[in-house]
Amino acid sequence: MIELSLAEIATAVGGELRDGSDAQRRLPASSVQTDSRLNTPGSIFFALRGESTDGHLFAAKAVENGAALVIAERPLELEVPQIIVSNGVEALQGLARAVVAQVRNAGELKVVAVTGSNGKTTTKNMLRTILERAGETVAPQGSFNNDVGAPISMLGVTASTRYLVVEMGADGIGDIARLQSVVMPDVGIVLMVGLAHIGKFGDAATTARAKSEMVTSLPATATAVLNSDDGRVKAMAQQTQATVAFFGLDSSAEVWADDIQATAKGTAFDLHVEGSVIPVQLRILGEHHVTNALAAITAARALGIAPSESVAALESIDRAERWRMELLEAPGGITVINDAYNASPDSMAAALKTLVQIVGPHNRSVAVLGEIAELGDYANEEHDRIGRLIVRLNVQKLIVVGHAARHIHNAAGLEGSWDGESVLVDSIEEAYAVLRDELREGDVVLVKSSNSAGLRILGDRIAGVSA
Repeated sequence: MIELSLAEIATAVGGELRDGSDAQRRLPASSVQTDSRLNTPGSIFFALRGESTDGHLFAAKAVENGAALVIAERPLELEVPQIIVSNGVEALQGLARAVVAQVRNAGELKVVAVTGSNGKTTTKNMLRTILERAGETVAPQGSFNNDVGAPISMLGVTASTRYLVVEMGADGIGDIARLQSVVMPDVGIVLMVGLAHIGKFGDAATTARAKSEMVTSLPATATAVLNSDDGRVKAMAQQTQATVAFFGLDSSAEVWADDIQATAKGTAFDLHVEGSVIPVQLRILGEHHVTNALAAITAARALGIAPSESVAALESIDRAERWRMELLEAPGGITVINDAYNASPDSMAAALKTLVQIVGPHNRSVAVLGEIAELGDYANEEHDRIGRLIVRLNVQKLIVVGHAARHIHNAAGLEGSWDGESVLVDSIEEAYAVLRDELREGDVVLVKSSNSAGLRILGDRIAGVSA
């Protein structure tokens, strides 16, 4: 974060500076944390109340670790300055709003925001790789995309930052609009409207309404980057005054791709843009990542970066991120695709299709699947659909982990004449025992589930990778 005085911070967060602190004292550029374990000397600690804990209980630990300022909702017995606010989350957003505005007004900062049911983090990582070749770029590690995580990401900017890339997630109507009120993007990307988190939204139409907040408030000077392959996203072009740039898999888009080939070495495609065709060889597994790459190229193009430069950057990426279609070579000649950071029906189907695409004629495809969380009333139906898809794709071995994912196993058994090819186990330990006994040289194993199911650790264990 940039250097600010205590008085400037108090004004930004709408709080009261306590304990007679020198209001004009300036804090050096430092980090902002909501986890006391991450505080370092000179940093700021926001004591936020959560569903299961209260950050006020850890303020003393934050100070012990070096926090120079605590922003809290009630006075605490601490030996550092405090600013007391009525709402910690709103205060955090207020500080982010003030910091980004100051950096923007003083320099050349451009902001890119990404939303969509799937692909946000991968697209963000792709954009970081492209943009950091053109200037100092801030983009968070991981999926920092909610009311707390996104402002924390924004507060990473400095006076010399040229690009800020932010994920904007949504659990309901108004979430993206609220984040946009903190920082209005110069480029807003909508990737897709899918079934991720549909248990919270209720239906796809409500999901689309929530995601459309990315573009409805963009000014005419901004660019809305939209997926023309998704009808709900394409329709958002009618809801914005910003310039619209489409990406997709057919020639109706400004930036499009064809001749897609997915192999164990990555994903190749032909990029069509500005009347030229550029061959692209991604080292990332899965043809679904072509859409993410197109979105990143289109957004960078809106910022003045040539597609050829974007392609060169994208071809240098060796993986989307930890536990996202991560290719691991396990002992005994076994290949593991660990894609268990998160899951939706769409992303699980895409991962399964990639599995069968990269398996050679003498290899066996093995899927180890856990629950797709946050589907609400759609849970049984969507797990059932995945089970039937597995049979149609001719995945040769299926291990389903956990009672919540049982409909995958049940549907696979009903769809095909399987005899032991599908196994339902209760725990990760049981799944590991089955795999240890049954895996053989040449097997390609996909491990996929929502984060809450914990299968990412199983994928690492199969591959002999330490956490």
